[in-house]
Amino acid sequence: MIYLDNAATTPVRAEALQAAWPWLTSDFGNASSTHELGGRASNALDGARERVAHWLGARASEVIFTSGGTEGNNLGVIGLALANPRGKHIVSAKTEHEAVLASIDHLVRVHQFEVTWLDLDSEGSLKNGVATLEAALRPDTTLVTLMIANNEIGTIHPVAELAAAAHQVGVLFHTDAVQAVGWLNLNVQTLGVDALSISGHKFGAPKGSGIFYLRGRTKIEPIIHGGGQEAGLRSGTENVAWAVALATAIELLPDCDVERVRVSQLRDAFILRVMQVAQNALPTGHPVDRLPNIASFCFVGQSGESILLQLEERGIVCSSGSACAAGKDEPSHVLLAIGLDAEVAQTAVRFSLGHDTTAEQLDAVADILGQFLAS
Repeated sequence: MIYLDNAATTPVRAEALQAAWPWLTSDFGNASSTHELGGRASNALDGARERVAHWLGARASEVIFTSGGTEGNNLGVIGLALANPRGKHIVSAKTEHEAVLASIDHLVRVHQFEVTWLDLDSEGSLKNGVATLEAALRPDTTLVTLMIANNEIGTIHPVAELAAAAHQVGVLFHTDAVQAVGWLNLNVQTLGVDALSISGHKFGAPKGSGIFYLRGRTKIEPIIHGGGQEAGLRSGTENVAWAVALATAIELLPDCDVERVRVSQLRDAFILRVMQVAQNALPTGHPVDRLPNIASFCFVGQSGESILLQLEERGIVCSSGSACAAGKDEPSHVLLAIGLDAEVAQTAVRFSLGHDTTAEQLDAVADILGQFLAS
């Protein structure tokens, strides 16, 4: 099997499972308990938090363990918007992940917020860059939420510049960084964001693990209520094993600057090969400012679903876009947002590379694509 759906999920690293195992078996205590077993679990949780904080360039008190990107995005959008009553206006883009879009929709329907959708170009970038955001900010804007990198087409937003523009007028900035881990520098001091969401299963940690970063004393309204765990921001018995696994996996990631160059070269060579063997292949996303591991195409005039099935029959696993939208008949909301018509959007196929993807594998995939697309 050639696995090219790493943007959907990655295999759990053996080291992460080994690190988690004691906290599922012999040291199974509740981290909130006051006895010895609970104390050991609490110490392990604190240790994992310190390790993640060091990786992010944050303080340990700024790291909250969650169940993944969806919870983090809900907390970042709904929690920040409700706790900071500067006004009821949010700024975002229609290419955001469903977890962000649904959270915004909740604020609009239930709490009467307004939203301004930023204009995008055909590559998924903001039209006129930072100026587009500056023009959208109002005296009643309470939050800007924009992902660092798109999960379907890979386009990167200049988040550090955008966050600085929002802060110039006192507006908070949340970013969905789920797809960027291991590929881009996520030092929160450099990014300057107020909140950031990460999902563990995108980089070798188990599904159901995640991180939410919240800067300093930024006010936020919890969305999960109960016993007040995670500094009162995420109630529920702490998942010590998954926190330890996540910390282990994130520390094992290769240097992102080196890896970005290496994998970008593989991706670019693959895109060229696909365009050579498939005359109807239309690459989507920004040609330069994009994640190194995502190569997405629309195969105009053909069914994206049919291509996926034919590839899977030949042992190649990829997707048509976000796994969270799989099984839906509607075309990708991301591709529609960048101006593609619905018929073309239905032809989309996304190949997402992993850190262990090889040039030989990509050449084989391109050859197979050429064989059945030409027939």
